[in-house]
Amino acid sequence: MYAAAGLSFNDSKKSLIQSRLSLRIQRLGIGSFSDYIAILEDESQAAEFQMAVDLLTTNETYFFREPKHYDVLEQELSNRKTKTKTNTNTNTPIAVWSAASSFGDEAYSTAMLLSDMQMQGRIGPDWSILATDISHRVLLSAKEAVYPQDRLRAVSPERLRRYCLRGEGASDGQVMLHDKIRSRVQFGRLNLCQPFDGLGMFDVIFLRNVLIYFDAPTKIAVVDRVLACLKPGGLFFLGTAEGRVNCLTPLQAIQPGAFCKP
Repeated sequence: MYAAAGLSFNDSKKSLIQSRLSLRIQRLGIGSFSDYIAILEDESQAAEFQMAVDLLTTNETYFFREPKHYDVLEQELSNRKTKTKTNTNTNTPIAVWSAASSFGDEAYSTAMLLSDMQMQGRIGPDWSILATDISHRVLLSAKEAVYPQDRLRAVSPERLRRYCLRGEGASDGQVMLHDKIRSRVQFGRLNLCQPFDGLGMFDVIFLRNVLIYFDAPTKIAVVDRVLACLKPGGLFFLGTAEGRVNCLTPLQAIQPGAFCKP
């Protein structure tokens, strides 16, 4: 798993690994972790390997997690709009990358914020969001854009009315996002631990709550690889609890977990 996806688990993670894989082992009807390892080492069992990666890396997520980051994003984009008012072309494109998007909560939260700002005339209509993850399974779920209502507990009532449809009957307790939000987010599979190109350059990059799975050298390599896609002056967000990574790319701190590329 370290070679394929950069995952690094020290001895303190043993109970987490046991709890997340035990149920899967029971469902497969095999007798031990050793038997499961043999399955994962079999190259013909690539789907099961991906399942194990999913089980070990999927953590809790919800809309507008770490709300201060969205406050920073809104303020910085508003400031840039003000600075360009004297220019003839104020419709500056905005490209956002959610680099470890999981089930899409982060990407769709950002889409709600940018849609509001566009509606208020604070940014132009030319904005886009790319959301990537290593897990094909979570990406399929993200594209469906259907969530338990509790995952949207931090979404304001106004945004719920504008961007969401509440389920009824058998779908009671579920929320589906409107097409006007879903259409703004493009999803794709990407392994951050392997070289990639062709993504383009971004004004904003979220890389939150994924570095916890990597050892120190992998963290530095991943962050520098991702920051190569951030425009000068662009915004970069890490999970607040992850601290600052000792990457080679210069960064200016704005607040915990929020940085600017000089």
